[in-house]
Amino acid sequence: MFKLFTKKKPEHNSENQGRGILVFENTTEVIRAENALKARGWEIRVMGPPPNIRSGCDLVIEFPLIEELSIRRSLTEVNIEPIQIVPVNSVLLEPVSLLHEKDYGKYLMVRAANMKITVERDTKLIVNVSGGGCPDVPYLAGQMVNKHLHNAPQPRDVGYTLCAYALQIAYDRMVEIC
Repeated sequence: MFKLFTKKKPEHNSENQGRGILVFENTTEVIRAENALKARGWEIRVMGPPPNIRSGCDLVIEFPLIEELSIRRSLTEVNIEPIQIVPVNSVLLEPVSLLHEKDYGKYLMVRAANMKITVERDTKLIVNVSGGGCPDVPYLAGQMVNKHLHNAPQPRDVGYTLCAYALQIAYDRMVEIC
């Protein structure tokens, strides 16, 4: 008897299946790959690279290793090629979480990579945006600080750098927990 298999969303579960990471030449490629894979329904995570495989790009994509061939095919269809695909088979190859949260009582801060957003808990007012080294960080801060979390522009709508991308991750997490 034959079974028909259909593509379904792979489930990310590090306990019962291996993981791999896609390494790219630059951040632009990571963002393009993330958008392409998510648009095709893949469950992936953008993470910081483990120290021993950094290539100049500060981001990698973690994916279920069992889906490597299908993910590779999906990327090839949109002309994106990772420079390396690495199975996570050791603690030294673990990707690093980009997100960190800090509770300051009256304020809550979320950091993604080097970008931070701080919100006053009661009012949901953004009181600080800082970090990174990209030229648009002061502009991002100027657009967001002193605005209500839900009325501020999203970083992806006003910035185009790695810092804006990281701030978007922090902003999304802040919206989620507030």
